[in-house]
Amino acid sequence: MSLEQFLGALAADAGLWADFAGLCDCGGRLAGSTSEAAGFSFVADRLAQLGQVRDEPAPYAGWRPLETRLEDIATGRLLGCAPLLGTASTPPEGLVLETLDLGRGAPEQVAAADVRGRAVLAAHEYPFAAWTVHRRVKLHAAAAAGAAAFLIVQPEPGVGPVSGSSGRAGGQGIPAMGISAEAGALLREGRRVRLTLLGEDRPQATTPTLVLDLPGRGPDRVVLSAHLDGHPLGESAIDNATGLAGAMALARAAAPLVAGCERGLTLCVFGAEEWALAGSRAWLAAQTAEAKARMALNLNLDSITGGPGLTALTSGFGGLGSFVRAAAGRIGVPVGVHLPLMTNSDHANFATAGVPALRLVAGFDQPGSALRYLLTGADTRALVAPQELKAATLTAGAVLWAALTAPAEALAALRHG
Repeated sequence: MSLEQFLGALAADAGLWADFAGLCDCGGRLAGSTSEAAGFSFVADRLAQLGQVRDEPAPYAGWRPLETRLEDIATGRLLGCAPLLGTASTPPEGLVLETLDLGRGAPEQVAAADVRGRAVLAAHEYPFAAWTVHRRVKLHAAAAAGAAAFLIVQPEPGVGPVSGSSGRAGGQGIPAMGISAEAGALLREGRRVRLTLLGEDRPQATTPTLVLDLPGRGPDRVVLSAHLDGHPLGESAIDNATGLAGAMALARAAAPLVAGCERGLTLCVFGAEEWALAGSRAWLAAQTAEAKARMALNLNLDSITGGPGLTALTSGFGGLGSFVRAAAGRIGVPVGVHLPLMTNSDHANFATAGVPALRLVAGFDQPGSALRYLLTGADTRALVAPQELKAATLTAGAVLWAALTAPAEALAALRHG
């Protein structure tokens, strides 16, 4: 039993690309949709070949879109738009509003403008960078200042509108949608628009959580996680068919070997990640304190292709970066490290629960990478090269193997580091 044996099985796994393509075949996998249900059924069938798969449903504030329209009043032109997930609705007849362009739309720009009763435009930013201001920060600032609606603008022409979560979770809010670069260019002038957003809240919704547990020699577990849900635009290919296909391949390679490892492996496939991480948050809240204490480390795979190299977002755990770099260094692969907690995937909920947690992501601080197409209709399998997905999965495999086999004191130090 060795790293080489594990990685050899991983490198020979023809199922990696087949699983990625199968997930893309299901479509965008919006939570609560038939596309998502097809994705979970596909994954459950694949994982059942490795052992018993439990579905531990997690509650979340569900919602489904009914109608989305954005009309320029002067010309009658319909503009490219998509609802932010869970957004507040307009009246059935829509709202007629003046637009106000705030450029980046950061909170200080909102505070310096009179946004009351207007539809605020804010630029969508590359999501994986230390300098990024998240859309929900901008949306909440606009709503608090009295804006009547929020429009986040995809910066690149020819891509269509951008999507994303509103974070409303069934509470108060303002209508919010993503719009295309072309729509943003027109509305920056200051126009009157009719905005119609109709949706249905589903407060009792649940999302599946698939759990495959593979015991090791001891009682502790490494939790390997990836989210299945996505957006109706495109195939949610990079985000996150890449990470989920990689996680499934890692579980297949580990299954025959993990019984001899220092600790076991628990694979969690989460839903409602795109809803402000609601699925994993609810699942973790249902775990006992003892179960969370047995989680030695969380390795979260989310958007692992699309840019050169991988970065570990290490959630404020000081020793985790050197652990990851040493593990990847055993196969000669450099990995970047970003220490501060970033609440942009399910690892953040593990970290908040006190579990050493990291997200492996491609394209960090590389705004020209293919990850700029996330949350748009351009996020399709055409952006993903098979060899890039295999290379990223092998790097994740080196980190996973180190977590499964490291001495107990080494992982205990990560929790307190």
